[in-house]
Amino acid sequence: MPAQVDGETRPTDRDREVARRAHRRIREYLSAHPNDDQDTINAELVGDEALVVPRGATVLLTQILGALARGEGVTVMPDSAELTTQQAADVLNVSRPYLIKLLESDEIPYRKVGTHRRIRFRDLREYKNRDDLQRRRTADSLTALGEELGLY
Repeated sequence: MPAQVDGETRPTDRDREVARRAHRRIREYLSAHPNDDQDTINAELVGDEALVVPRGATVLLTQILGALARGEGVTVMPDSAELTTQQAADVLNVSRPYLIKLLESDEIPYRKVGTHRRIRFRDLREYKNRDDLQRRRTADSLTALGEELGLY
């Protein structure tokens, strides 16, 4: 049974091996059926019925199994989850004071619950995507400038 640490599942050695096999089988299935919008999973279910799930759930399951197979912990978080400032800072890998500056400069939406700030995971993810895109654009511009100047 995987260990639970702060809502994160950490796999045992046996879990890693089972996850590795399941990950490989599901990946093969997805490759063989690329245009399906739902998938049928045959498992030991009550009444011998197959479990039908949306393709997105199958892809997510594959990603989870891949992480478990690598021995990584996994946390599944709905978009609507509200995080504390410390949790949000941890997700972004920044300090809490830096995160608060982002919140106060309206870079990331938040709401107050009493005196505490709460950040929706969806808003945090959208900020991270925007920030990553901006970083890539800046790196591309610097690379182009370096090539123009003959530095590369």
